[in-house]
This record gives sequence, C-alpha cells and structure tokens, in this order.
Amino acid sequence: MYPPPFEYVAPETIEDALALLTEHGDEAKILAGGQSLIPLLKLRFAAPAILIDIGRVPGLRDITVADGVLSIGALVRHATLASDPKVAEHAPLIASAGPQVADPLVRNLGTVGGSLAHADPAGDWGAVMLALGAEIVMRGPSGARTVPIADFFQGLLTTALAPDEILCEVRVPVPTGKHGGVYLKLERKVGDFATVAAALQVELDDAGQTIRRAGVALTAVGPQNLLVRAAEDALKGQPAEPAAFAKAAALAADHAEPDSDVRGSAEYKREIVRVFVERGLAQACEVARARK
Repeated sequence: MYPPPFEYVAPETIEDALALLTEHGDEAKILAGGQSLIPLLKLRFAAPAILIDIGRVPGLRDITVADGVLSIGALVRHATLASDPKVAEHAPLIASAGPQVADPLVRNLGTVGGSLAHADPAGDWGAVMLALGAEIVMRGPSGARTVPIADFFQGLLTTALAPDEILCEVRVPVPTGKHGGVYLKLERKVGDFATVAAALQVELDDAGQTIRRAGVALTAVGPQNLLVRAAEDALKGQPAEPAAFAKAAALAADHAEPDSDVRGSAEYKREIVRVFVERGLAQACEVARARK
C-alpha cells in the first residue's frame, strides 16, 4: 500500500522544526530514520498532513562523553551505536544490543531517538536505556527539559513527549568502577521482533565481588519496556554469585506480563525471562571483572 498524500519539509535548525511542529499540531509527524513511521504510513495507520524531516538538523548525530555522561544524539543510527568505540568503552550493554536490533537495513537507517519516541514494547533500546538509568532530553517552544527514562515510557506506544516537542538527546550516566552489561534476545529469525529480551547492567566493587548497582529491564513481555526494580533492589549489595542471580531472575519472571501468541505461551515467555536474567547477570559480571 501507499500512504495518502502529505507535505514534506526538511528544516535545517531545531528552531524551525519546532516552529513547524507548533504551527501544524496534530497534523504533523517528525521523521527521523523513518523505520517506524514509514511502515505506519504505508499501512495507513498514520496519515499526517505534513512530515517534518529533522535529518538535516545539526548536532543530533553526535556521540560524546563529558562530565560523567555519555550523550547520544537522537539521530544516531543503530549501526553507529553498535560500532562506536566510546559506546563500547562506557556502555557495553549498548554495544551488546546494537547488532541485535532488527536487520542490517533498519540498523543502517533507523535512529535511537526515533525508536525511543515510537515506544514499541518490542523495541530493544527502551529496555537497554531503562537498565542503564538513562535520561531523555526534549525540546519544545518553552525550551529543553529532561525526563528520566523510567518516566518517559507511559504505556503502549505512549511517552512523555508532548505534541510540540522533539526528542533531541539520550543521556547515559557513565559508571566509574567495574561495570558490564549484556543484552539477550530470543527471536524467530533475524529481523523479527523479539519474543523475549532482557537488558542486564551491573556495577561491581573494586574487588569485583559485590554488586553496587544493577539494572534489569525487559523487552516484549508487557505493554511497554519493563524496568524490574524489585530485581535491582534484591541485587544491590549482594555477592555477585549464582544465588543472587537466581533470586533476581525469579523476581523478573514474576514481574513480566507476557501474552500467549504464535511466538509462545505466557508461561514459556516467563521461563525465558528467568533464564535470560540469570544468565545475563552472570555474563555482565564477567564483562565487568574483565575491565582494567
């Protein structure tokens, strides 16, 4: 199918993009990488009167590290995140997830900001950023505001992004000690949505024996990406050993809200959550201990 007719504009500043968004209101849609929006247009699930392509806006493709923060511009491609050395150094969880996002075409065209703004519960970056404790920076007519990622997701395909705002940046706190992360994903074939996925992040003490902080988040087992605070709290201050991983994994499985569908029963998916969280925590600790 083809989308209905629409006007296309490509502003070259964020101010111009915001002005257009304010002028056209609900009739406008922001176009970043297009890997979420274009399929919706083709299926006529969305029919905007105007597309505002922010691809030419400067400063939205940068990846920087400063003052303890890894800053990721909204237009950074999935493939770029997967290969950037700064990301691998400061956020191995992101580097682990990057190659697993969709397929090569989507990874080369899709953007992290577009994916997060779309807020698909089967999207990979939502769980990753939840586990990392990231913040989302948005700009609107009144200026910029920052929202914790846990408050950004508000339900199925729903976020805290106001109709007149643009997601501009993702800010990830950089741990100072031993840290590691992994993303485990079950999919029927390459490029398919996840059946279940889990994002695991740990920070260990200097000896690599005790968990200072943990991040546990899930993909595709609820109405949005799920942060499992109970599992995180259970891990804090505990020895980085199998017993702690198993307890956190059981809590994560209890927290999951999967539906039964062609990919598997709810019980099967909960078991995958348990296995992935237990396995992923062990692997994340291995990554952390390997750091110099």
